[in-house]
Amino acid sequence: MQPLSGVRVVEFCQVLAGPYCGMLLADLGAEVIKIEPVPEGDNTRRLVGAGAGFFIMFNRNKRSLAINSKSPAGREALLRLIDKADVVTENFRPGALDDQGFGYAALSQRNPRLVYCSLKGFLAGPYQDRTALDEVVQMMGGLAYMTGPPGRPLRAGSSVNDIMGGMFAAIAILAALRQRDATGLGQYVKSGLFENNIFLVAQHMAQFAVTGQAPAPMPNRISAWGIYDLFSVRDGEQVFVAVVSDSQWKIFCAAFDLPDLYADQSLASNSQRVMARARLIPRLAECFAGYGKAELAAKLEAHGLPFAPVTRPEELFDDPHLNHSGGLLPLTMPDGRETRLPALPMQFGSLGEGDAAGYGRLPLRRSPPQVGEDSADLLAELGYSTEEIAAMVAAGNLRVA
Repeated sequence: MQPLSGVRVVEFCQVLAGPYCGMLLADLGAEVIKIEPVPEGDNTRRLVGAGAGFFIMFNRNKRSLAINSKSPAGREALLRLIDKADVVTENFRPGALDDQGFGYAALSQRNPRLVYCSLKGFLAGPYQDRTALDEVVQMMGGLAYMTGPPGRPLRAGSSVNDIMGGMFAAIAILAALRQRDATGLGQYVKSGLFENNIFLVAQHMAQFAVTGQAPAPMPNRISAWGIYDLFSVRDGEQVFVAVVSDSQWKIFCAAFDLPDLYADQSLASNSQRVMARARLIPRLAECFAGYGKAELAAKLEAHGLPFAPVTRPEELFDDPHLNHSGGLLPLTMPDGRETRLPALPMQFGSLGEGDAAGYGRLPLRRSPPQVGEDSADLLAELGYSTEEIAAMVAAGNLRVA
């Protein structure tokens, strides 16, 4: 048994935020049915470049129903499916599904217990009909400004708003399901990429509220800590090192044989070290330059000091912690190749206590599906005969794998 076993989700989603929301629910045990257009399926399957991994990462543990939702036969099948669903998710342009009869107003009349979630660019307001992308909201929401150096706004190195937008949508769905337990009724919930982005930069808004000073972009910020920097080491690699408390400062100075710095009363407190960074950081850079990356990391870890080697995404496949804890799930890609991709970053005691075998992490139940892999089975479960399914396939209204 998994936390959401017994919950059925019908997913009308593409690209990132919506599929990520569905993946979260599926990983937690829900039956997530991905609705794909015939004949080729979700366009995300065919993305290249930076989008090449979107489909395989965000569509595991799902069933695929490839169907023509605009045909009378396809529409009827989908309505019968939704009548038995707990949740519908969608992230199309505003009004697109309403025009097909799959909006909340129509579906909630048929299924009052339905939780209907829309993932949009914006919540209600003047921007609500705009088209949004992750980069759009990063630019207009202050995140790109804070990430890049002055005059060079830069999007974050991941689709942070799509991913967190899907996460907030999943949280809203879970809350609505919990409320349904008490009322017996579903409801309409919504998440917005722009509002999600504003939540991400809220700390900088709060900084301005407290200080009255506009926050500088992160590359030019005044750090909250005296030592919170990236340093080059002997082998040409880089290591991030932090000292974020006065007790850590004492440990740090002893570990690296820097008694003169610890004795310097102008460096006694973190606030003083922040003000002295111009002379402190070059001294530490000189010290660290004599270490290799592994040597420096081992020394910092032994003394309980925060550190991080700079790691590239492709190097994470061999990360010993991820591989020890079940943090990478083995799956088969639609083209038949095998890989391993990150599990949800959570653990459940009812599944085990997270020993060396990785029990307690949510397992992979299904690899990302082929287009229409589950079409025939799903329609059969709805009472369709073999002949009716074959007729829909012959008419081009259904694809089966």
